[in-house]
Amino acid sequence: MVLLSKPVLEQFSFVKNSKSTTFFSGIPLIDLSKPDSKHLLVKACEEFGFFKVINHGVPMEFISKLESEAVKFFSLPFSEKEKAGPPNPFGYGNKSIGQNGDVGWVEYLLLTTNQESISQRFSTVFGDNPGKFRCALNDYVSAVKKMACEILEMMADGLKIQQRNVFSKLLMDEQSDSVFRLNHYPLCPEIQALNDQNMIGFGEHTDPQIISVLRSNNTSGLQISVNDGSWISVPPDQNSFFINVGDSLQVMTNGRFRSVRHRVLTNSMKARVSMIYFGGPPLSEKIAPLPSLMKGKESLYKEFTWFEYKRSAYNSRLANNRLVPFERIAAS
Repeated sequence: MVLLSKPVLEQFSFVKNSKSTTFFSGIPLIDLSKPDSKHLLVKACEEFGFFKVINHGVPMEFISKLESEAVKFFSLPFSEKEKAGPPNPFGYGNKSIGQNGDVGWVEYLLLTTNQESISQRFSTVFGDNPGKFRCALNDYVSAVKKMACEILEMMADGLKIQQRNVFSKLLMDEQSDSVFRLNHYPLCPEIQALNDQNMIGFGEHTDPQIISVLRSNNTSGLQISVNDGSWISVPPDQNSFFINVGDSLQVMTNGRFRSVRHRVLTNSMKARVSMIYFGGPPLSEKIAPLPSLMKGKESLYKEFTWFEYKRSAYNSRLANNRLVPFERIAAS
């Protein structure tokens, strides 16, 4: 275990800790097997932009296999892991998040959902059997993508949109720019000495895509920001999935759904491993409020392509409100 010196610690960000972690019990819980789930989904997206789903249909076998492969990878010596880096944008990264100076107590693998690209880039890192990792990844991503599309279609039903695949078709498109991320937040015992402070594992941000599907091991750390700007801790649940509304979905619903601001704090007792599928549209897709949701209302956003927004988002700092340049300014 590497102990962190004071100069090294100073490159990270910290937040005040409330001494004991209080978990928020009001996170919307949605049973996807229930007929009223479409209405609950809409309510959760409007109020939080975040919710937990059960009866999701993703086999636990797929979840445990991929987590096992992820733990194996992150347990490798750094000299082995860095062969899969640096991220450009895909690959292994350590502490640096993006190209704009953001850092966190995290190491990660950012992957395209294109299997061929995965096999070419990472075959040397996964030892004698890279196919085992690719198989676990493919099974997991396929199942999670299917669930994400079902959720998006339920949302469309709940919004009374006639074309129920208006969101899901963007993920199903062969050109869909979806990505997958494995995050590892190593044990950080040094933060126990910081008394009332927590080190930031992954700084506050919103996700630019349409929808994000998160699953983590049974370790706390995830927090979301609510309407009054305060942060609430999300109780871990390794058997369920957490869903984030992304910036693109906020725009497509003309602000009716809110893109949730979230962050991850480090844990002094246990390492955290999370697996996130980011469902994105094709690069050329035009993103704008859906006409069927406007009903005479003014559009809050300018039309833009996913490529334009992605480029803008990834050229900004994590904590920035990345939709601001694309908002319409009301005529005075």
